[in-house]
Amino acid sequence: MSRLALVPRPSSASLSATARLSQIRGFLSSSIRMDAVLESSEDKIRVLSRRQYEASGTLTPLTVLPSPLDEFRRWFIEAQSHVREPEIMSVSTATAAGIPSSRFVLLKEVDSRGFVFFTNYNSRKSRELDENPHAALALYWPEMHRQVRVVGRVERLTKAESEEYYRTRPLGSRIGAWASPQSSVVEEGELSKRFNEVKDMFAVKEDQLEADIPLPDFWGGWRVIPFEVEFWAGKPSRLHDRVRYTRELDSDAEWKIERIAP
Repeated sequence: MSRLALVPRPSSASLSATARLSQIRGFLSSSIRMDAVLESSEDKIRVLSRRQYEASGTLTPLTVLPSPLDEFRRWFIEAQSHVREPEIMSVSTATAAGIPSSRFVLLKEVDSRGFVFFTNYNSRKSRELDENPHAALALYWPEMHRQVRVVGRVERLTKAESEEYYRTRPLGSRIGAWASPQSSVVEEGELSKRFNEVKDMFAVKEDQLEADIPLPDFWGGWRVIPFEVEFWAGKPSRLHDRVRYTRELDSDAEWKIERIAP
């Protein structure tokens, strides 16, 4: 399969006022009204009802491609036209003792081996991945009534692979990678101070638009190599379409494709 790589989006500050307004209007026009009915009190919120799901098309083991990575690429390219940020995904990790944690990150690449994201190697997620080298991913696209779930083992990218992506990041993001001791407790104003210290360390001037900021040794990519991938399409009456791919860990065998109940 061909590689699906995502370059960093321009920050809102780099967009003109007209472009920013167009972006906001596009998002508002594509947003879905949830139609949820809430019942709330001082100590409780209850969601009583929600709109029906109505994903287009039919999802069955007969309509998907033999590889979940190829099927994901097809779904993701389609989502680009309907979802504002389809690359947002949750990453769930766990300690060696099995205590889980989740957070949202940005999917940055899908290649023939798996799903790639980047982070600080000293962060909580990275420490947990070092302890327990497995992760679960989930992407939800409400505009399309679709979601994708992934379970797999993880591996660090090579320095060269991380470097290739790091060089595409905006200057501020590269400085921020050095400045932020991710997941550590910091004092108010400490991050701004550290950010300015990094600028001074690499002689970056205030109005400078580009500089040679090297890849930190403590920053890079993780690849989730799947052994289970599920595609979900919402349907009325909660009779959702669910198709699951499975195979043994690190196997080159064909994927087993099954429909599972909602």
